[in-house]
Amino acid sequence: MNPVPIPSSVNKKFNNSLTTYSRRKTREVFIGNIPLGADNPIRVQSMTTIDTMDTAGSVAQTIRMVEAGCEYVRITAPSMTEAQNLAEIKKELRKQGYRVPLIADIHFTPNAAELAAKIVEKVRVNPGNYADKKKFDVITYSDVTYQAELDRIRERFTPLVKICKEYGTAMRIGTNHGSLSDRILSRYGDTPIGMVESALEFLRICEDLQYYDIVLSMKASNTQVMVQAYRLLVQKLDEEGFQPYPLHLGVTEAGDGEDGRIKSAVGIGTLLEDGLGDTVRVSLTEEPELEAPVAKLLVDRYINRKMGVHEEIQCAINPFGYQRRKTREVLNIGGENVPRVVADMSLVRDAVFKDLKSVGHFYLPELDKFKMNDLGCDYIYSADHPLGFMLPNGLKEILNHTNWLSATDKANQFPLFTKETYVIAAEKHPVLNFIQVNAEKLSPDFIALLKRDPTLVILLETEEEHAMATLRAFFFRLIEEHVETPVIIGRSYVDVSVEPLQIYAATDIGGLLIDGLGDGALVRTSSLESIKKDEILKTIGRYNAIAFGILQAARTRMSKTEYISCPSCGRTLFDLQETTAMIRKRTDHLKGVKIGIMGCIVNGPGEMADADYGYVGSGKGKITLYKGQEVMKRAVPSANAVDELIEIIRQDGRWVEPEAVVIC
Repeated sequence: MNPVPIPSSVNKKFNNSLTTYSRRKTREVFIGNIPLGADNPIRVQSMTTIDTMDTAGSVAQTIRMVEAGCEYVRITAPSMTEAQNLAEIKKELRKQGYRVPLIADIHFTPNAAELAAKIVEKVRVNPGNYADKKKFDVITYSDVTYQAELDRIRERFTPLVKICKEYGTAMRIGTNHGSLSDRILSRYGDTPIGMVESALEFLRICEDLQYYDIVLSMKASNTQVMVQAYRLLVQKLDEEGFQPYPLHLGVTEAGDGEDGRIKSAVGIGTLLEDGLGDTVRVSLTEEPELEAPVAKLLVDRYINRKMGVHEEIQCAINPFGYQRRKTREVLNIGGENVPRVVADMSLVRDAVFKDLKSVGHFYLPELDKFKMNDLGCDYIYSADHPLGFMLPNGLKEILNHTNWLSATDKANQFPLFTKETYVIAAEKHPVLNFIQVNAEKLSPDFIALLKRDPTLVILLETEEEHAMATLRAFFFRLIEEHVETPVIIGRSYVDVSVEPLQIYAATDIGGLLIDGLGDGALVRTSSLESIKKDEILKTIGRYNAIAFGILQAARTRMSKTEYISCPSCGRTLFDLQETTAMIRKRTDHLKGVKIGIMGCIVNGPGEMADADYGYVGSGKGKITLYKGQEVMKRAVPSANAVDELIEIIRQDGRWVEPEAVVIC
């Protein structure tokens, strides 16, 4: 049987609007004494990383998480022993005055789930492995044999539902992209619709038994897949007459540091802007108490968020599948080109060669030439302060029109106009002209100008603090009017520190890129005039790196190695943070390669389905190495595992020595 495809864009309804903010109304689910969904705030949660059998350690870590902002705490229960010990952890927490609701995380072991449901306030089950074992087999099912499998699942799952109903325990039915069962993969393929159907099979059983204290999730490490699956889930819930269940949002295996924060915000932030999501967990390969502040940065933007006053516009995209907006190619922007990065150097006075290091272009004085690293921007905006030297290969300059008129290198320097100055300008560039546009209603005259002038690229900006809906509405208008002018998305942030900047920019820009909207990114600030040049350059470099990170997280331009690393939990068989840092140190020059680093077999190989290579804990001090989902080496001693991983990459023809990427 052929896999069932994602539905067409005929029915695009999964929320009230994509061009104004409106949070989806859900049923209320009580998790202990903290309700979720309905009109309640978007809740923050995280998961412990310590061994569940370490009661004192689990309690201490839980307390740190609560004090960092966690409203729910999840703890793994991989067997009956750990499930039973949840009672001791809960008892000690209550003794110390902490009433935080606890959630048992269950994989593979229904009997542990049934025990945990009598102890904690919520259980999480993964429909991909609750009643199925994953062997990566392709099986052909008839309707009769498929129904027989569903009957088997009903028999296995019903006892848990009845216990939850009796004890007032909530449940999360949490599908993960990388752990779909062989049965689902055989019928639906590795698709968002397969993820949704995996959850709905379990949800139908719950509703048949009149159990409704349910939260749903559709998590993936690929942000495009994640966003599409959640949207599709909401559509299917409505289409099939299910209750409007609240949603748990998360990107699995986001990684650590800036990359992990940006990737989380691209996926989660896009859905929050859609009005979807009732609780958030940011999965970082860091201490769990560091996750809650990041999640709070995401959800706090929606406290008292206004509905928006923009006119309602028909959704002009298929929200369930990626397709880049059709644009004409203007020089190297638009068309089939990767999205471009523009760096704002307008506040740099008297620039010299070495100043370009901040945006990825390095001057080598001994060779009198430049080299470019993986974060070398494509354009710099110099405004009224043009560089006084020849540009390195691979870099072009944007100047305000009045200063461009006297430019000396018009093959590599291009003008920026406003709409008003463009109409009256006597001289324009014959190939490429940038036009700065506020995301406002498009007049017929301006639409006509965009259609007839093949040299134009829009630099799209808005003064609104919460920009995504406004910018998305502008793109929809362009599509409706069949305007194929490329668009660079510009966002300016004033007095925003590093971590909020990562979150806000990744949401505002990444949410558009995920839907194929945008041909480039410009992240900048206007609040640097009073600081020293070195600090200005450092800040410009930070903004440039964030722009590249957003493009990578949205899966639209792969410029560096990507690490799909799980956030660790009580099942983890090695120090994930230390191991991730070690692997990153040896491999972070492998542009475009995706490496999965998983603490245990639960999170690999399924959870790293999107990775090219995998490093998975399989026993104490033992590692299993993968190429894609194929096991290459088993039981490799951890002391040798990174070297063995590199050898697999080398034999696959994708290894280059670090020195080889230095010379350009």
